[in-house]
Amino acid sequence: MRCALIVPAWVPHELFPPETAGSQINYWQPLGILYVAAALRTAGHEVRFLNGAFMSHEEILRRAIEFDPHFTGIYSTAFGWHKAVQTAESVKRLSPGTLTCAGGPYPIAVQERCLHDCRSLDAVVTGEGELTVPEMLARLEAGRDFDGVPGVAFRSGGEVVKNPPRPLIEDLDSLPFPARDLLGDSAAYLPPPGTYRRKPVTVLLTARGCSRKCQFCFQIDKHRRAGVRGVRYRSIGNVLAEIEHCLGQGYREIKFLDDTLAADYDRALRLAREIKARKLDFTWFASACVNQVDRPLLQAFKEAGCWAILLGGESGAQKNLNALRKGSTVDQTREAVRAAKAVGLRVSVPFMFGIPGETYEDGLKTIEFATELDPDLANFHAVTPFPGTELYENHAKYGTISRDLRDYTYQGAAFVPYT
Repeated sequence: MRCALIVPAWVPHELFPPETAGSQINYWQPLGILYVAAALRTAGHEVRFLNGAFMSHEEILRRAIEFDPHFTGIYSTAFGWHKAVQTAESVKRLSPGTLTCAGGPYPIAVQERCLHDCRSLDAVVTGEGELTVPEMLARLEAGRDFDGVPGVAFRSGGEVVKNPPRPLIEDLDSLPFPARDLLGDSAAYLPPPGTYRRKPVTVLLTARGCSRKCQFCFQIDKHRRAGVRGVRYRSIGNVLAEIEHCLGQGYREIKFLDDTLAADYDRALRLAREIKARKLDFTWFASACVNQVDRPLLQAFKEAGCWAILLGGESGAQKNLNALRKGSTVDQTREAVRAAKAVGLRVSVPFMFGIPGETYEDGLKTIEFATELDPDLANFHAVTPFPGTELYENHAKYGTISRDLRDYTYQGAAFVPYT
């Protein structure tokens, strides 16, 4: 069957005024969609990927209708939901026979609400899509509905049916590598300035999930719905095979998208040593929790081609870290940054303002702490309680939230704390 996978068109100045630095939007490769595309190809389907980061809404529609898809998958975040609705409505109007399905962080978080809010959507994938979407296509080919397909909410006879969640995929090695060949010009995908050294850059996951319990993180909700917690790891051999595959495609740098590459210290050390032993010619960037790294591990990263590390600082006030349930201390942040600098890594540290219970004095502590740490790159964000996070579900305890999903960007005032 023909499957169109769409990232809806969006206009950067809708989120970031042209006079701000944020208007210089840069794009990561959409790894989740590329995983689903690879799974569909493996199942024998034809896939067309249309990325609205690089084409207009009208161009997406033209190419989609020309393809005449049996299935149209539409990716959506919270702030991009209005564009996903526009895309679903337009595709359905021009190609009423296609089955329209939404996936991504926002549909996973609110699930059947998407079907109530957008009558042009036929279904929503409520979790990981690599097994769910091919099963949906098998049902379509057989002329059957999605009753009983885990991980799907769908419209049936005017009613919304929500099936039980699909268990998270445990054997990640069984998944085909993301279909990066569908991206077109890989050089067009440039991460934000200061986060890459060589081009072209790709992204890669060595594991899925996180063992932490941060209130602002979407991973907690995804795991809770599936009835599990923690991290699911790919084998070192499988990760290395994908790295070599990427190098064969011409990539020269990799951004590891793991929430924390050092969740399993020994595994992270083995991975770094294997990359070095194989003399793989690429540079890389990763993220890690401050209480999961030390100088020996960071030295191994450096020797394996890592040039920068993101260490989640968030705040210079311990009570703020406790409120976020970070599970780390200000001193651990200080030590991790010091260790990374000592081995010659560039250091990126993100910080938050508007944390529940934060005072003006706490905010000043964060600024002073950022100055003390002196990272190579510091990001300052407004706390944003994205749908699906515990902070969103419990926001009434701490403050008020915006009802306009376009505010959910880390830059807008999506959340205003009482303090």
